[in-house]
Amino acid sequence: MAAEQEVVHYERRKQVAVVTMNRPDYRNAQNSAMTYALDDAFYRACEDDEVKVIVLAGAGAHFSAGHDIGSPERDVDVSYPRRAGLWWDHTRHRGGESRFAREQEVYLGMCRRWREMPKPAIASVQGACVAGGLMLAWVCDLIVASEDAFFADPVVRMGIPGVEYFAHPWLLGPRIAKEFLFTGKRMSARRAYEIGMVNRVVPREELPDTTVELASDIAEMPGFGLALAKKAINQAEDLMGLQSGMDSTFGLHHFAHAHNAEVGQDSLSGMDARSMKRAARERE
Repeated sequence: MAAEQEVVHYERRKQVAVVTMNRPDYRNAQNSAMTYALDDAFYRACEDDEVKVIVLAGAGAHFSAGHDIGSPERDVDVSYPRRAGLWWDHTRHRGGESRFAREQEVYLGMCRRWREMPKPAIASVQGACVAGGLMLAWVCDLIVASEDAFFADPVVRMGIPGVEYFAHPWLLGPRIAKEFLFTGKRMSARRAYEIGMVNRVVPREELPDTTVELASDIAEMPGFGLALAKKAINQAEDLMGLQSGMDSTFGLHHFAHAHNAEVGQDSLSGMDARSMKRAARERE
């Protein structure tokens, strides 16, 4: 529990639960400890009848730089109780079976679980929102971004078609999604607002207050009505193929991991956080 409290901070402000990722030294990179701590926090907020709206934020300069692929606390080989599905413990297996089981649980499964929270969620995004960070923002119903926020999914550089929670065509539209993935370049907060991915763009210093004000405004609505409205829109997205599209792309994602491991040095095509950042800068 101490480790969970360290990596995720939970605070209730009247009818709003503010859940804050707290690994600022690593740009809130998501290891399993953070993922399960987020799940605890979201479950806590959903169980609390006084909470009407959830805000997801990141401590420090950045919302989240994505999955942890290189910090000293990377815990890819650590076993955690599975909550999102019934796939077996990845630590007892090797190769593609291990990767598939872990990512089915920790990445795709958790994000799908959080998308179905019966309370509105708002992502409060500053700085980097990259790859796995996109997944966390995208499972939220609304996004408020600071003017210096940027969004990117550069994993095509690894030979991978996109992050596990593959919502790109639905949230960006097919042509913007293709450009976003094909180039791997950053999308500014202003551009994200123009295409409808972001709801509001504000100065960095106004981000926390603006997000909580929006959440408080939404909290004035009946909770059951909010839950049903959210479910109705999620169901409409699913009828447009979101869930089946994610399933099919998840298979391609793992085919890419297996190909990388077979022809190269590892499943990430030899890329790490530092080399990905360096490559992104060269592309700007």
